[in-house]
Amino acid sequence: LGIGLQLPQDQQCPEPGRRLRGFRWVTGDESTDYANWKPGDPSCGPQCVAVAPDLLWEAKQCDSEADGFLCEYNYPGTCPKLSPGAGLVVTYTTPFGVRDSDLLALPPQSTASAPGLGVELVCQEHSSGGWRWSSASRGAWHCQLENGGCEQSCQWDGGSPRCACPQGEQLEQDGRGCSSLCANAPCEHFCTPGTGNFTCICSEGYELAGDGVHCKDIDDCKATPGVCEQVCTNTDGGFDCECHPGYEMVDGKCEDVLDCEEGKCEHKCEDVPGGYSCSCFDGFITDPQNPHKCARFCNQTECPADCDPHTLDSCYCPDGFILNEGDRGEKMCQDVDECEQGYCDQLCTNEPGHYRCHCQEGYVLSDQRTCSPEEESSGETEPYPKTVAPTRAPPKADSLHPGALIGISMGILATLLALLAILYHLVKKHCPARGTMDYKCSKSTEKEVVLQQVTPRCPSASQKL
Repeated sequence: LGIGLQLPQDQQCPEPGRRLRGFRWVTGDESTDYANWKPGDPSCGPQCVAVAPDLLWEAKQCDSEADGFLCEYNYPGTCPKLSPGAGLVVTYTTPFGVRDSDLLALPPQSTASAPGLGVELVCQEHSSGGWRWSSASRGAWHCQLENGGCEQSCQWDGGSPRCACPQGEQLEQDGRGCSSLCANAPCEHFCTPGTGNFTCICSEGYELAGDGVHCKDIDDCKATPGVCEQVCTNTDGGFDCECHPGYEMVDGKCEDVLDCEEGKCEHKCEDVPGGYSCSCFDGFITDPQNPHKCARFCNQTECPADCDPHTLDSCYCPDGFILNEGDRGEKMCQDVDECEQGYCDQLCTNEPGHYRCHCQEGYVLSDQRTCSPEEESSGETEPYPKTVAPTRAPPKADSLHPGALIGISMGILATLLALLAILYHLVKKHCPARGTMDYKCSKSTEKEVVLQQVTPRCPSASQKL
C-alpha cells in the first residue's frame, strides 16, 4: 500500500543521497524532512513507496498488495521543532512509535527529550489556545531550551531558571505564563496595574470609596459651587444645569423670557428679571382676583362709566357705585352711600366705593360691623381694630347680640326702602312721566324694569347694566 510517494515519470532510479530519495508526494505538497527508510540501497524499477510491517519505508511497485494494514492517525494540531542551540540534541517520540531527532512537526502527546539539559517536555494544548511544549513540573526549565517555557523572559536566579514578567503583570500558577495584575482585580470601574499591585480608579463624576474598590457619586453641585449659572441638580455621575422660572436655557446660559410678548397683561406689561409686571391705565386698578386683569377705579363720589363704544347702553361701574346719567346725559357712576342702609352697628363713614364702621368709646368692633363692650372681648385673643374698611357687604355674624338683632332688622328695612327708592329713581330717569302708569319707554308692549346691585355680595370687579 503506497503512502503517496512516487518517482517522477522521467526518473527511473531513486537517489539515496536525498532525503526522500527523489520521490515526490502525489498531492503536490512540498518535500518534508521526515523519512523512515528501510536500511539498504534502493533498486531501480519500483516507482512507489510503501510501509513495511516494521513501519519502515521501502520502494515497491505501485500495484503491489499491502502487507498487513495501515492505521490512520488524526490530530488537531502540532508542536514545532525545538531549537536547542549548538551542541545539544533533542530526541522526539511520537504517539505512534516514531522516534527521531529531526522531525518538523510533532502531534499532541509527543515527547521531546534533551538529556544534556535534563529536560523532558510534552506537546500539550495551551490554555490560551494552540499547542505548546510543556513540562509536568511548575516553573521554568532550562533557559537555553525554548526560553525555559517562559511567556516573557527567563532568568537565572541563584543557579536556577526562573520566569519573570514585566511591570504590571504577575506570574500565573504554572510559573511560566504572565497575566495583568488587573485580570482578577475587584475594581468596580477601572484598574491600573502598578509595581506588584494594582490601583482602582473611578469614572469621571465618581470618587473612590473607603474600601479602595467601589466608587461613589460626587455631588458636583456642592464640590464646585457656581458650576451652573442658576440651578444645579446633581445626577448619578454628573449634574444638570437648569434655570429659574422666567428664564430659559439658551446655549448653556439662562436668558430672561420676554413674557410681555405673549400678551399676558390686559393693559400694560413690563419685563423684569425672571418675570414680568402688569400695571393698569389711569382710572383702573389691578383686579385683586386676577393680577393680570384691570378693574375700573373711582376715588370720587362720581366718575365716568366704562361704556362699550359700540353699544352705548352697555356700561360698567366699580363695586360700590351705581350707574346714573349726568347733567348732559352722559353715563356716570355714582357712589352708593352704604351708611344710609344701616350696615354698621354704631358709627359709619361713607367713602367712594366703600364704607367704614366705627364704634363708640368703650366698644370694639367684633365682626366688622357689630360693636361689643370692651370687657366682653378681653382675653387671650387680641381685640379687633376699632376701624375697618370693608369694600363689600359685610358677612353674617357667627353669634348675635340683642343690639345686633335690632341692627339687622333696621338694616333689612333700610335695604328694602333703598331698593324701592332706586327702582323709582331708575324708572324716573329712563321713562318720562305720562298720563298712564304703564312705565313704557317705547311703543313695545313689553314692560321693562331694571335693577342694579348696589353693594355686591360676590367678589367681582364691575357690574353691568
